[in-house]
Amino acid sequence: MKRDKWLWLVLLVVVLVAGAGWYWYNNQADTPPTKEETTIGRTATLYLHGYSGGAGSTNTLIRRAEGTGATKVLTATVAKNGKVHWTGDPHSVSKPIVQVIFQDNKNPDVVKLADWLTTINRQLYQRYGVRNVNFVAHSMGNMAVMFYAVRNQDQSKLPKMKHYVAIAGHFDGIIGMGDQPHQIKLAANGYPSPMDENYAELARLRDHFPKGVKVLNIYGDLHNGSDSDGRVSNNSSRSLRYLVSSRAATYQEREYFGRDAQHSALHENPQVAKAVDSFIW
Repeated sequence: MKRDKWLWLVLLVVVLVAGAGWYWYNNQADTPPTKEETTIGRTATLYLHGYSGGAGSTNTLIRRAEGTGATKVLTATVAKNGKVHWTGDPHSVSKPIVQVIFQDNKNPDVVKLADWLTTINRQLYQRYGVRNVNFVAHSMGNMAVMFYAVRNQDQSKLPKMKHYVAIAGHFDGIIGMGDQPHQIKLAANGYPSPMDENYAELARLRDHFPKGVKVLNIYGDLHNGSDSDGRVSNNSSRSLRYLVSSRAATYQEREYFGRDAQHSALHENPQVAKAVDSFIW
């Protein structure tokens, strides 16, 4: 009987020690140190996927960028609790790439997406010596970028935004989810009507968009009469102009047509990749 009590006591101690170790790891492993670990380069380019996407959504774009001399050095994977797990080979290169993966890839909360992106950029600044960032975003990744941009105007210890490439951005809604083909009308300055809730918030904060960013807006038209890429109307994508043009250093639009301009096909389109690379580098 006494022996059984000792066995239970030992088992309890093992469980408590293991639990304490797990708690410590999950609360300390992702806390950025006050000193840089490894400098990857002063200007990093972040690639963000869209709704229900993952690494496969930006792998092709990244591979083509690597063909022009860029180097993927890190992957930032954001867990559902918002903690960032870093993998890769961090070392100093001239054109570092960071691939961003959201494990909760169907979360429509744009503020939470922006907060996760803030955590990534703060750790890039503190851990890896990054002082400037470029963003290449597909679909919902653009909402993370835009809400990050307008919510962090006055925060220090974050990299400065230099280039932003928006691919298939649904800034004013998605077809079947608040939008329909030909519904959105644009004024000469890009101001859309009607506008959805997220767009209205971005429009209210557009004077907080950082100054001096060079913006390239890429969108697709299937040429089937819908004026869309099958998921996002062209005017929803083009409504980005009103949000950034008064603050951006430059704003350009580039439209692609046909089957290779479908919403998800855009991030596999070699012409899109070529445009992204020449714009950023």
